[in-house]
Amino acid sequence: MERRGGYHEGRTSAGRHASLDRWYGLMAKTPDLQAERLKAVRAQLPFALVATLGNAAITTILLALDLGQAEAFAWFAVMLAITGFRFLVGRSGGPESPRRAWAALAGTAASGLGWGLGALWLMPASEGYQLFWIFLIGGMCAGSAALHYPHFPTVLAFLLPAGLPLVLRIAFGEGPRHHAEALLLLSFLLALSLTALRSSRQFDAMIRLQIDLVALQARLNAEIAERRATEANLVHAQKMEAVGQLTGGIAHDFNNLLMAVLGSLKLLRKRLAPEDAKARQLIENALAGAERGAGLTRRLLAFGRRQPSRPERVELHRLVRGMSDLLRNSLSAAIRFQLRLPPNLPAVQVDANQLELALLNLVVNARDAMPAGGTITITGRVAEPEAEALPPGPYVVLSVTDTGEGMDDATLARATEPFFTTKPAGKGTGLGLPMVQGLALGSGGHFLLRSIPGVGTEAELWLPLSPAEVATEAAPSPAPAAPPRPAQRRSVLLVDDDPLVLASTRDMLEDLGHVVLEASSGPEALALLRAGRAADLVITDYAMPGMTGVQLANAIHRDWPGLPVLLATGYAELPGEGEGAFPRLEKPFDAEALARATSLS
Repeated sequence: MERRGGYHEGRTSAGRHASLDRWYGLMAKTPDLQAERLKAVRAQLPFALVATLGNAAITTILLALDLGQAEAFAWFAVMLAITGFRFLVGRSGGPESPRRAWAALAGTAASGLGWGLGALWLMPASEGYQLFWIFLIGGMCAGSAALHYPHFPTVLAFLLPAGLPLVLRIAFGEGPRHHAEALLLLSFLLALSLTALRSSRQFDAMIRLQIDLVALQARLNAEIAERRATEANLVHAQKMEAVGQLTGGIAHDFNNLLMAVLGSLKLLRKRLAPEDAKARQLIENALAGAERGAGLTRRLLAFGRRQPSRPERVELHRLVRGMSDLLRNSLSAAIRFQLRLPPNLPAVQVDANQLELALLNLVVNARDAMPAGGTITITGRVAEPEAEALPPGPYVVLSVTDTGEGMDDATLARATEPFFTTKPAGKGTGLGLPMVQGLALGSGGHFLLRSIPGVGTEAELWLPLSPAEVATEAAPSPAPAAPPRPAQRRSVLLVDDDPLVLASTRDMLEDLGHVVLEASSGPEALALLRAGRAADLVITDYAMPGMTGVQLANAIHRDWPGLPVLLATGYAELPGEGEGAFPRLEKPFDAEALARATSLS
């Protein structure tokens, strides 16, 4: 429960009231309870002051006019001063403090003492006026018990100095009647004290209940807020999952279209006469557009986490240094590029190709945020996560910082949403940062964005360390070689439900010198095999209606265990059993990739 102001002061006040605690055993256990007691007494202070001043004035006038006691005016002046002091103490603002509580208690005690000493000083010898003082003091004590019961020490501070002097005055009178009157008055004071004590306990119980209700309400509000936040996160996660599934499905279909386009264009370029430069230029333009579409597909699959991921040990220093020329060539002359990666950075476990694409996306985003020029800095460090977004342990943090326009809070909150972009139409797809986030989460890391408008943006990729302990030198990339030709002519059973993909793949296989048997479904392919059609290799699509490629591969492995099966798909995760036992050919593939796959199968 949130404490009110003056917490430590309240604890000090409770310590100073320790003696009063022992008197009735119910002083404050918390500063809230003590403050509520004093607040309740303070609220009744105007009634107490009016009663004190009014009764004192009436008593003074009666004594002065009827008995001629001029000293009554002196007593009234004292009572007026005490009442003024109590008024000033009660009027001072601010929370209840120990000094103020003791001042109020002293004022109440002074008022009670004024009435008690006034009775001793001004009480005449006549029995009528003695009874008048007894009723007057008894009434003032009863009023004090009724007004001050929330704070029992205040009740005692008035009752004891107001009543005890009168009890002593009567007790020392002659005759048993005075003794009886003193005993009755003492019993009356004791009854008032016990009644006030009981009322004080009831007040404490009510205040404790209110404090508990406030605490429960605060806890309930916190739990409601936490539940709403959890529900909002769940809805957001479900929405992102739905968008990811939709994106992956669209990208999968787009892969099939790209296969037909790329395969046909490359075959056409191969058969084109060398002297037809215009036609060759048109084909190159079409191939460039198709390759851009393939790049978009890779981003879509990375966002939907359906792109095959091959985490491996990657030395960031070597990887970033190796692509530094590409990064610099992506920038304008007005942008300064700085690379500050320590050579001793630990290796990380990540898909190298996806990391290169993510780093290129971050640099391009930083470039676009600095149309007038600036500085892009890539740094790396080893750090421990401070938030709960990552398990504890060391991570390598790859940071891309720019001095560009920056983002406001609203834009920053949506920066990783799919298809959200602040770039002009045709300049951005809104998939760059979602792809980077997908890479980070898929690698067991985290993606963090910080941005200040007018200052710049910092993007951090938190990547887990590689489990390998010994660093290995990366083998140099071999020079591009001509597509390998198959060692022998093979009979390939090609299975795909998409006619365009089927025709394109068939043409590429025939161009490679293979004999192709075609089937548009799994059952049709099994029927061909059962009919005795010979095949040296089966290439099958995964996503087919009725029977998936994995189911077909399992059936072939069961009935024809020596027949190799090559699974063609763009999905990273394939539901079903046995998919890990079959080699895969990633879509979209071209003739070179198909040649390598068929030569190894």
